[in-house]
Amino acid sequence: MLPNTGKLAGCTLFITGASRGIGKAIALKAAKDGANIVIAAKTAEAHPKLPGTIYTAAEEIVAAGGKALPCIVDVRDEQQVSDAVDQAVKTFGGIDVLVNNASAISLTSTLETPMKKVDLMMGINTRGTYLASKVCIPYLKKSKFAHILNLSPPLNMNPVWFKNHCAYTIAKYGMSMCVLGMSEEYRGEIAVNALWPRTAIHTAAMSMLGGSGVEKQCRTPDIIADAAYSILTKPKTFTGNFLIDEQILKQEGIHDFDVYAVSPGHPLLPDFFLDEDPDALTNKIEEYGGSAAFKGGKTQASKGSTPIAETFKLIQTSLNEEVVKSTQGIYQFEISDEGTWYIDLKNKSGCAGKGEPSVKADVIMTLNGDDFVKMFTGKLKPTMAFMSGKLKIKGDMSLAIKLEKLMGQLSSKL
Repeated sequence: MLPNTGKLAGCTLFITGASRGIGKAIALKAAKDGANIVIAAKTAEAHPKLPGTIYTAAEEIVAAGGKALPCIVDVRDEQQVSDAVDQAVKTFGGIDVLVNNASAISLTSTLETPMKKVDLMMGINTRGTYLASKVCIPYLKKSKFAHILNLSPPLNMNPVWFKNHCAYTIAKYGMSMCVLGMSEEYRGEIAVNALWPRTAIHTAAMSMLGGSGVEKQCRTPDIIADAAYSILTKPKTFTGNFLIDEQILKQEGIHDFDVYAVSPGHPLLPDFFLDEDPDALTNKIEEYGGSAAFKGGKTQASKGSTPIAETFKLIQTSLNEEVVKSTQGIYQFEISDEGTWYIDLKNKSGCAGKGEPSVKADVIMTLNGDDFVKMFTGKLKPTMAFMSGKLKIKGDMSLAIKLEKLMGQLSSKL
């Protein structure tokens, strides 16, 4: 963990979406220095599925050593943002730091995304960030600290990050383009940077997206809080950067990241927009005419067969009682253009083949044939496929995670 230095003592931070999750974690880290925190968020009354309100967050901030001003703010509402900024200035004398954390997400394709959802994401992510920045900038220009920090990704133009959730990507990249433009516009006056996690962060939103068991593949919001603290305590000349949490903390001398893991030692889910998966390279090969599933791979389809059928044959030969005993799950695969297939890892020595399993599946996975083969030949991590929308999962997430481990074991044989 990154130790506090006291550098933010007396500073006023205006943090959107600070009633829970990453926003609250950043607030609590700054509060330990004795900072003033403006909690600009919508949740004034407890939500049945999302813990925390602006008032419970304020209590935690005060307990941590800071001062708190809870403000009911929908970042889409210009008047509410302006009123909250006015309250902050009247209460604390100014604003030193703006953290644009509020965000909305819908991992849906173009036809599956209602315009109401599109408007929500554009309104909160892009417009909300622009609006909060616009209203805070006159006060930030008067501060000797003067930082804007957007929780947004590097601008990665790999089409894989657009094709499955175009609206979300556009809305999120809008936040990053604010960094690109404003860092130059206010160079020398205000530091404007972006921060993004290398791995998934365990928040209420992630639990809703990933389902039961996903937290084991996540880090806690503390890693973002520490990385944000490092950025916000730098001089205003540190600007225009698109930073990854691990990257900035390694520069601070931190190399043990297990302290941030929800389940230390467990494989972690990579976050969106970061190309570290071999599949990114495979996509490029395919783009320039390479074969979709087996370019450079070990598995070749025999004459009259298909890559899917060949892969299932190899899976069948790799199954045994030990694999079944350690897994105890039945998996059904809905593969586009190839129909329904299954792997039974619950009964006897296991079996795999075409059609539905003899008993109800514990997990149903939907994906295309190329991506199925890539997963079982080690070219595509299932977690990356899931996060990028290539793989849809219904059922027991803990068993889905077990299958990922099995894929890792099988990939060397396939």
